[in-house]
Amino acid sequence: MSGNGLLKTADFIILGAGVMGASIAFHLARRNAGRILVIDREHAGSGGSGRSSALVRMHYSFPPEVELALISLKIFHNWRDIVGETGEFRRTGFVRIVHPGESELLKQNVAMQRGLGAKVELIDRLQLKELEPDWQVDEVELAAYEPDSGYGDGNVVANDFLTAARESGATYLSKTRATNFLIESGRIGGVQTEQGEIHAPVVIAAAGPWTRPLFQSTGFDPPIETEFHQVAILKNAPTMKPGAACIDSVTATYFRSDGSDKFLIGDFYGKRPIDPDNFPQRPSETDLEDIIERSARRVPKLESAEVMRGVTGVYDVTPDSRPLLGRVPGVEGLYLCAGFSGMGFKISPAIGLVMSELILEGRTKAVDLTPFRPTRFTEGSPIKADFEYKDD
Repeated sequence: MSGNGLLKTADFIILGAGVMGASIAFHLARRNAGRILVIDREHAGSGGSGRSSALVRMHYSFPPEVELALISLKIFHNWRDIVGETGEFRRTGFVRIVHPGESELLKQNVAMQRGLGAKVELIDRLQLKELEPDWQVDEVELAAYEPDSGYGDGNVVANDFLTAARESGATYLSKTRATNFLIESGRIGGVQTEQGEIHAPVVIAAAGPWTRPLFQSTGFDPPIETEFHQVAILKNAPTMKPGAACIDSVTATYFRSDGSDKFLIGDFYGKRPIDPDNFPQRPSETDLEDIIERSARRVPKLESAEVMRGVTGVYDVTPDSRPLLGRVPGVEGLYLCAGFSGMGFKISPAIGLVMSELILEGRTKAVDLTPFRPTRFTEGSPIKADFEYKDD
C-alpha cells in the first residue's frame, strides 16, 4: 500500500523510511510485534539515507558506538542470510588517520575497540604506504586499519530492510507527511498526517533533519541542528586503483572508492542551519575544488581526476554529535531515533535491533542505550569519550 490508501490504526507507527526507520520496522517485524506502519514524507531512502556516503567502519572513541558498529558489520557481512536481499556492501578495508600528536589517543581507542572484538590493527607509515601506494603519508606516525570494513549504499539498505519488513506483514505509506503527534493525558495516541489521523499506542520518530518541528507540541525540544554537506564524485585518474576507505583528520576529508572506476570525497564540516526541504541540489564548484584540493594532499593523483558530479545532503546534528535514542520525556509511548550527525549509516542495522528491544521489552540487551537518552543535555550529561579526537 502506498500513500493513496490511509490506514486508520496500527500498533506501531514509524515516521521515516530511511535506514533507521526501515531497520526498526525490520527488527519489529522479525519478532512479530504486531501491526507495523511505516510512513514517509517522500519515498524510502529519499532523505539523508539515499545521499549518504555510506562508510562502514568500527572506529569510534565511545565504546557503545563501537558495539553498535560491530553488530552492524556482522549484519552487513551476512546480509542475504539475515535480510533476504542481495545487499550492496563492499569490503575495501578502512583507514583512520588522526592529527599529528593524537597517536596516543589512537592507540587507546584501538585497544578499546580490540577489547570489544573489533578486527583492527595499528599500522605505521611504511605499512600504510605498502597498503595504499597512491597515498602521500609522510607525516603519518600511526593509522588504524580495519580489513573487513568498507562501504555500502543507504538507498539499498533502507529499501532492503523495508522490503523484508513488508514481507513479514508491515505496511508502508509513501508520500504521507506527518505534521503533528496526537497526545492525550501525557500519552501518544498516533500522528496527524496531511491525509488524516492515524492512531497507535507507540510512535517512533526516525525523521532525521525533519525531527525538530514535529516535536513542538510535545514539550520536549530535541537539540538537533540541520547542517548542509557536499560530496564530490570523481573519475579515477588513469593509474588509480580502488583502495581502502579513509577518514583523514589532517585534510579534514573522508574518501572511498565508488565502484571500480570512481572516487568519492566528502568534507568534515558543513554549513548551519539549512532547510531540509529547500537546499542546493548541486554543490558549489568553489567548495568542491576546496574539498578536492585538500584530499589531493593525501591522494595526489586526484589532482588530475575528472569531476563527474556532486552530491548534497543534510545532517541532523546534536551538540555532542551523537544520536538521541530512547523514550521522549512526558509522552508515554513516544520514542526518538535521530540526531546521527552524519554517522548513522554504519550503525543502522544495530539501531533497529536495540530500539526494537527497548520498545518491546522496556530495556536493551545488545547495547546499553542509556548514554544516548534524549534528555541527556537537559541533565547536563552530554557524551564525552575518554579518548576523543579534536574533531570527533
